[in-house]
Amino acid sequence: MRILWVKAGKLLPVDTGGKIRSYNLLRQLALRNELTLLSYYGEAEDREYDAEIRRQFPGAETIYTGVPGASALHYARHALSRTPYAVAKFTAGSVRERVAGLLAGGRLDVAVCDFLSASANFPKAFRTPCVLFQHNVESVLWRRQAAHEPNAIKRLAFAVEAWKMARYERATVARFPHVVAVSDRDRDEMTAMADPSHISVVPTGVDVAQYRAAAGREADHRTVMFLGSMDWEANIDAVEHFCRTTWPAIRAAVPDARFLIVGRNPHARVLSLASDSVEVTGTVPSVVEYLARAAVVVVPLRIGGGTRLKIFEAMAAGRAVVSTSIGAEGLDVASGRDLLLADDDAVFAGAVVELLRGGDRRRALGRAAAECAARYDWPAIALQFERILHKATEQQPLAAEPVTIEVRA
Repeated sequence: MRILWVKAGKLLPVDTGGKIRSYNLLRQLALRNELTLLSYYGEAEDREYDAEIRRQFPGAETIYTGVPGASALHYARHALSRTPYAVAKFTAGSVRERVAGLLAGGRLDVAVCDFLSASANFPKAFRTPCVLFQHNVESVLWRRQAAHEPNAIKRLAFAVEAWKMARYERATVARFPHVVAVSDRDRDEMTAMADPSHISVVPTGVDVAQYRAAAGREADHRTVMFLGSMDWEANIDAVEHFCRTTWPAIRAAVPDARFLIVGRNPHARVLSLASDSVEVTGTVPSVVEYLARAAVVVVPLRIGGGTRLKIFEAMAAGRAVVSTSIGAEGLDVASGRDLLLADDDAVFAGAVVELLRGGDRRRALGRAAAECAARYDWPAIALQFERILHKATEQQPLAAEPVTIEVRA
């Protein structure tokens, strides 16, 4: 197949869940197909990035849009627009023109819009089959952020964005000829937005070979770990809440326990959590080495959407995982078999303590976790995605019209 893949923001470095998912699918698709990656970004022009992305994906194109990064001032300029800011800030005339030109050329079999953020750069009428790749149901994510935001001003802003996103997402999911969700739960959310026959599911994958290096290695029985991008609000909220409500109970039961918060760009709110029992690492050379040390990996998420790559990475490494239901949302896992689920703070703390104290139970759960994750190696997941792209080429484009998009520089 001849595939166009349109990605908002830089793909490299591969340091967030969305980037990991996109990068691994692109690598696998490029092995068997003629792939054109269009990667566009704002802020400062980065010629090193342009060269590296072309080296890794020959034929890739980059566009520097000149759109500034997210800021309070930039957000204020879009406040009266009915287009959600998370879409408007990734929309640019230069990208629209290039996408339209590529789609009109008649040499492509299918195009992929990676994330809703890139969708306003696609034309109203689809002459080439186009697939919207929905890593999250964005309206759910924004609604949850509004519900858990303690700051009144931010809570209002999130609520407004949630309303805008619900309207925009419904129209956009309906207008794309085919949509790929990352979980059955996400697909169910979107069936109210579009014909269910036009929505498919491709689950999250994991680089099994990369994380297997940690499996079977004896962990430090005192170490609890959280893994994720530490500038993302859902992760910030998770570790703040965990340190405030759950970690004291764990320390009371296991006084020498240590909590590692591992991930790039820790926000000031995360840095402030550091103490004699809590370490904030920032970016680390090897996540695998930290996973090998961890007795228990915790995923105490209360907000967010999509599926959590961090859980499959921990499971592939043979680590015991304790998660909230939202943290494990969309994954084909069972509590008590592959991981432990707990939504009550006291129950969550008790599950972690049980695993820190019980080596046999912890190791058994880790073995089961590794077996589960092995079914989701990226080559197998990419084949599922590729089959859906083939299916999309056989479908007639839908006639639905999109909502009007307002874009300000």
